[in-house]
Amino acid sequence: MVSAVFHSPLEAATPPASGTHASPAKAMSTTQAPSPASAVASPRSSAASRDFLGLWMAVLPPVLGLVFLVMVWSLIAGTSNSGIPTPLATWTQAVEVFSDPFYKVGPNDQGVGWNVLMSLQRVAIGFGLAAAVGIPAGFLIGRFTFLSRMFNPLISLLRPVSPLAWLPIGLLVFKGADPAAIWTIFICSIWPMIINTAVGVQRVPQDYMNVARVLNLSEWKVFTKILFPAVLPYLLTGVRLAVGTAWLVIVAAEMLTGGVGIGFWIWDEWNNLNVASIIIAIFVIGIVGLLLEFALIKVASFFTFEEVKN
Repeated sequence: MVSAVFHSPLEAATPPASGTHASPAKAMSTTQAPSPASAVASPRSSAASRDFLGLWMAVLPPVLGLVFLVMVWSLIAGTSNSGIPTPLATWTQAVEVFSDPFYKVGPNDQGVGWNVLMSLQRVAIGFGLAAAVGIPAGFLIGRFTFLSRMFNPLISLLRPVSPLAWLPIGLLVFKGADPAAIWTIFICSIWPMIINTAVGVQRVPQDYMNVARVLNLSEWKVFTKILFPAVLPYLLTGVRLAVGTAWLVIVAAEMLTGGVGIGFWIWDEWNNLNVASIIIAIFVIGIVGLLLEFALIKVASFFTFEEVKN
């Protein structure tokens, strides 16, 4: 009679008794098992390598872009008839300019710091007035169909006009260079805020408005609870576009109106044939524009709406 003996998998997995000898293969597998410390260290090292790679990829492309710019600049400056100073000569001039950026000799002879501050003051006033008018107008145009049909043709007609075309109107009405420049900033900044705000209001889902109508919510409740949270991403996009446009236009407006400002400083340096200072002013304008953009992004990040944070 033949009997079959079945062994449980648990019995097969149990270690051999102390009196028995383990096979060489089992002994090798036992001695070569990784220690817990090495198992923990491996994920940490891989995470550190990934962090270093991410940092490297974030830093390397901008550095290469700057190196490429300097190389192209050096090649153009190396030609005999270009008249453009080399990067080294421009750097030497920049050290001299920024060694005392807030000197003041006369009304038309001031440091680059005062010129930038004066331009920012004009932009702030014109942009603030445009926001005070444009954002409420955008909500009204987007909310009411009658107003949308009334003002859309006017916006389509006036928006493509160059901002500098409005400068003579400002000089005629306000009789001064400073208010004329502010007027130009106002008229070029108002269109992005009106259009983006109105588009945001019009893209609010109709279901939300139907629920508000069923609940008999007041117009103030509709604005604060439904429209404003939904329109906020569009509104901030319009604000960012308006600030960028305002900073672009103020330079050209100051070139034409004169006085103190970064645009006038560029024109004055051109009259003095100081090309290095003009290049320095170009970099200053770009850096200030980047700082304004970064400041608006930080302001948007304070809101809790997920779309704005992204």
